[in-house]
Amino acid sequence: MIIRQAVPDDCTAMAGLLNSIIRIGGTTAFEVEKTAYDICDWYLTGQFAVCCHVAWKGNILLGYQSLSVWEDLPDGWGDIGTFVQPGLQRSGVGAALFDHTRIVAQTRGFRVINATIRADNVPGLGYYTRRGFIDYGAEPAFALSNGQLVGRILKRFDLG
Repeated sequence: MIIRQAVPDDCTAMAGLLNSIIRIGGTTAFEVEKTAYDICDWYLTGQFAVCCHVAWKGNILLGYQSLSVWEDLPDGWGDIGTFVQPGLQRSGVGAALFDHTRIVAQTRGFRVINATIRADNVPGLGYYTRRGFIDYGAEPAFALSNGQLVGRILKRFDLG
């Protein structure tokens, strides 16, 4: 497995991975499929993008992880997103990606990494807990576009 910074040529594969997760449902708050342009803008080139790492094995994208800044987070906080090929959770892909993201966050002076996870995403909650994230809030009224209440859990990883 090779972990490296994502480049624009990765965006089509990244969109394909995210769209497969969206189609399965249950582990992402995204409900509408994304284009390669969306992915590049959000995670690589847009004003909120900090870094994005990809994990490849040969010509197969195993996963990717982004760090972004958002206006609704305090200064010094970054927001993380992790996407791993279905069926490869708990295989070490996410852990390897986080090692790289954490280093970039520390190098760039971030104090906290935020993760906002659907409350019904048990694998995602477990992933962030295993990395050392702790709960600091909840949004129990978060609903999908069809009205289904799923809630969200807010977790933080302190870098200091």
